[in-house]
Amino acid sequence: MSQAGYPPPETVRTVAVVGTGVIGAGWAAHFLRMGYDVVGWDPDSGAAERLASFVGNAWPVLERLGLGPAASPSRLRFAGSLREATAGADFVQESAPEALEVKEALLAELDTVTSPDVVIASSTSGFMMSDMTARTRTPGRFVVGHPFNPPYLIPLVEIVGGRLTDQAAVTWAEKFYTGTGKVCLTMDSEVPGFVGNRLQEALWREALHMIDSGQATVQQIDDSITYGPGLRWALMGPVLTFHLAGGQGGMAHMFDHFGPALLQPWTRLTAPELTPRLRDLVVSGVDESVGDMTVPQLERQRDDFLADLLLLIEKHRRA
Repeated sequence: MSQAGYPPPETVRTVAVVGTGVIGAGWAAHFLRMGYDVVGWDPDSGAAERLASFVGNAWPVLERLGLGPAASPSRLRFAGSLREATAGADFVQESAPEALEVKEALLAELDTVTSPDVVIASSTSGFMMSDMTARTRTPGRFVVGHPFNPPYLIPLVEIVGGRLTDQAAVTWAEKFYTGTGKVCLTMDSEVPGFVGNRLQEALWREALHMIDSGQATVQQIDDSITYGPGLRWALMGPVLTFHLAGGQGGMAHMFDHFGPALLQPWTRLTAPELTPRLRDLVVSGVDESVGDMTVPQLERQRDDFLADLLLLIEKHRRA
């Protein structure tokens, strides 16, 4: 047994996927690709057939990416009840509808039907685990494991516990997800929406403002990202992208030169005051992120990636 009584993540053989809509089915496909036995459960009529169809449709692309040892769609089965689905499960991924009362009730039931040494993760898009475990008896083993759609292709999973979550459970989940090929963003403390969705939401709200006011069309909004910063973000993200905007001076020069733009009315969001502390936090964070790579090296990496990505996009647009 590992710390706090949780079996080592590498001993997981069976994963229960509770809730098999788009996200739950995507998780099922991911775990099957990695060679696990997967047991799905969803109370909706026809859920079993939809899950099997989903996995079948996703399997060709998973084969292209590469399958884990003994990976097969045949390792999927659908249970007739929550208790049956979780019996013998070494890990549970909950992906029920995004309604707090539904999550609360389901996590409380999962707490009852599973062994206390089984870590349970929720795919919630924004609820805090502290709120979702209000009715559980053993909240220490519940963590957020928030994926991005489709979970079988997008590597990122955001991990964070609630106020009563064991740190050992968070560490366990990070190690388990990493072992399944996920890229983990493990947060030190919970915040609604986590990281990725808060950033997406800021962009989405401004897009809706621009559409509502007639300042841009839907097509213009999508084109502005698809053919603009979205290409760069696929490799470097917004912070490192701005680091290169500062040229040889990097992020420090970018702040000194473009910092006043934060006060311009370019968005409906109020920008934080660019204090020396905030400036230093970002600059030092970039320095840590890039390590020994110079700006010219980063620029070459970016350019090579963008050239490959543009050729790939053109290939698929012709098809």
